[in-house]
Amino acid sequence: MNKFDARVDSLVIETKTIWDASVGNLGDEDRRWVATAIHKEPQLASRIAYERNHTGFTRIISVTLEDIQRLYLSRT
Repeated sequence: MNKFDARVDSLVIETKTIWDASVGNLGDEDRRWVATAIHKEPQLASRIAYERNHTGFTRIISVTLEDIQRLYLSRT
């Protein structure tokens, strides 16, 4: 699944972030900020998947450079 699903997202109990090569060499602090911000607004992610767990779902977001740009634009 590569799109945000509000129903499934309401059952997310765990998150995981994968970094696309287009992101380049972000520092650890920047990666933490981006990961936290994108998981707070998962509808902004272009590549999102959900994996079923025993008690809910894991949201997996593959962060791209475009996702980071959308995050910054949503802040202004």
